[in-house]
Amino acid sequence: MLIRRLFSVLSSSMAVHRSQIQTPRFSSQSLAALRFSSFQSEHRRGCSISTLFSRFVGARAYSSLLALNDLRDNPGARKQKTRKGRGIGSGKGKTAGRGHKGQKARGTMKFGFEGGQTPLRRRLPKRGFKNPFSLTFQPVGLGKIAKLINAGKIDSSELITMKILKATIGKKIEDGVRLMGRGAEDVRWPLHFEVSRATVRAKAAVEAAGGSVRRVYYNKLGLRALLRPEWFEKKGRLLPRPAKPPPKQSDRVDSVGRLPAPTKPIPFT
Repeated sequence: MLIRRLFSVLSSSMAVHRSQIQTPRFSSQSLAALRFSSFQSEHRRGCSISTLFSRFVGARAYSSLLALNDLRDNPGARKQKTRKGRGIGSGKGKTAGRGHKGQKARGTMKFGFEGGQTPLRRRLPKRGFKNPFSLTFQPVGLGKIAKLINAGKIDSSELITMKILKATIGKKIEDGVRLMGRGAEDVRWPLHFEVSRATVRAKAAVEAAGGSVRRVYYNKLGLRALLRPEWFEKKGRLLPRPAKPPPKQSDRVDSVGRLPAPTKPIPFT
């Protein structure tokens, strides 16, 4: 097929350049026949078609075979998308090949639907539960606080509240701070704390150094007012009144949290 295409291009190129051939001994027809016969003889000897074509026809005719308008996909490489619901002439109009009524003619089913039988999510039993009254306290060790005091970020002579711990440590506080006894041997100053919870070891270490630990109660709104009082100022609101602890937490706290953030401890009576 390619050889026939080359032969046709060769003949057409000879006809186009007929006027440019200047020879007294051969006519244009005889010259084209001569070149065609020489082309065939060279091809029988094993010379490549591209070499023969560039030799007899020229680069301009050779480039015409590689034109951009000759490039196309293989048959079947591209498939036109079926446009449904665009008239009866397309064969996919009106019902779009779905037929009339029925479950298959309508939209998709809800995720997890199994045709009417009990779905898997309801066949499996429930395991465990989520306690809506659970509290999450951020643990802070005494060793970490001792390092902050040595670095000059916390003043040991002042009352250490959860606001100071939030500003120096930078961790997220959800429901309060739990004072832990890690690094209790590093505490050598009389420190005073107001936190939500404290372990027995941490409280004993602080009191042994001459300090005190007071467990205070803040609800969600009160804790926000303690940690971010500027939020209320930006909204033009007053700080809320401290809330009393619920009966279930009354034995786990020593007093109600103070607002705004206190600077001096309250002595135990």
